[in-house]
Amino acid sequence: MSGMLANEPEIVERILDHIDRKSTDLSDGVWHEPVEHYTSQARFAAEISQVFRKTATPFCPSAALPDIGSYVARDAALTPVVAIRGGDGKVRAFRNACRHRGVQLVDGSGCKKALTCRYHAWTYGLDGQLRGIPDEHGFPGIDKTAYGLVPVQTEEKNGMVFVTQDGTEIRDGATALLPNMFRPDWRVFTTVDQEFAANWKIVAEGFLEGYHIRSTHHDTFFPLQYDNINVVEAFGRNSRISFPYRRIEKLRKVPPAERKTSGMLTHVYHLFPNVMVATFPTNMIMTVLEPLAVDRTRIVTYTLSNLAGHEEGRTAIAQGRDFVALGAAEDRDMACAAQRGLAARANDVFTFGLFEGAIRHLHRNLQAVIGDAA
Repeated sequence: MSGMLANEPEIVERILDHIDRKSTDLSDGVWHEPVEHYTSQARFAAEISQVFRKTATPFCPSAALPDIGSYVARDAALTPVVAIRGGDGKVRAFRNACRHRGVQLVDGSGCKKALTCRYHAWTYGLDGQLRGIPDEHGFPGIDKTAYGLVPVQTEEKNGMVFVTQDGTEIRDGATALLPNMFRPDWRVFTTVDQEFAANWKIVAEGFLEGYHIRSTHHDTFFPLQYDNINVVEAFGRNSRISFPYRRIEKLRKVPPAERKTSGMLTHVYHLFPNVMVATFPTNMIMTVLEPLAVDRTRIVTYTLSNLAGHEEGRTAIAQGRDFVALGAAEDRDMACAAQRGLAARANDVFTFGLFEGAIRHLHRNLQAVIGDAA
């Protein structure tokens, strides 16, 4: 797998060839993932400390922070983090804790002119600097410059905000290979926060192959899509899986150089380790899989579009989002069933076949990062 993504005519040509041959992209080999990696507390702790906290991970779309003072606060890798757009337009992320007694400053999302702790009203500017202490004489000699919010390395690129919690630099060039995900005119339409009783990797795997389309999505996606016909590409530690719609057949009549993928397929970008970006005709969805425990995952789903400026556009977005949500619910039912199945102790390994190359890519990279750090 190379680091370069195919262009639109190349993707269409590969898909049409697969349709004709009744084939799909195949990986270089079968992968056997130990079931212990889904149940072990030690493995979960290593994933959090060595992967999630030391990798540049997408935290939220830039569109979730549209204005000066806009913020998003949530736990990332079990760490309370807040990202906020400063007066200079720059996004900064901080550990979400007051420097006095550690109270979290904000929850959820919103817009503020400053961050004021609810406990004792210590106040911080949008740049994280401590600006005010009530009755400051009670803290003689305090150096306010030493009590600013603790920063988390932040990079805003390709329509997303990335954070690296531990380490002084984004170590793997994770953002260098990314295509532009969300253009400046895209806005957040809805944000949904859900929690599921499944290991985050089990949830992630459901996004990364089309081998299950017919059996899992028989009445939702399958009437519109093909079963087990995908183009699978890797770029760095990330992947892109293309899921064609049946109407892509119409492009056979279009000169190859003029073929476009818009409305003809869904791209699912897996941004290592835990974020999926999926493209649809009226909108895009950014899904963050946030591990809470070895058997529990929070899923934060942002629906974005550039069509929300008029009623017809909003209706189309809502219809598309609701349809996708039906299929997503089916995937999450399977993830929870797989999690429950772990208790059967029937498997020592999970076997990922040649159709499941993007899953193999995920596990190889997890193992490489954890192994390097061990």
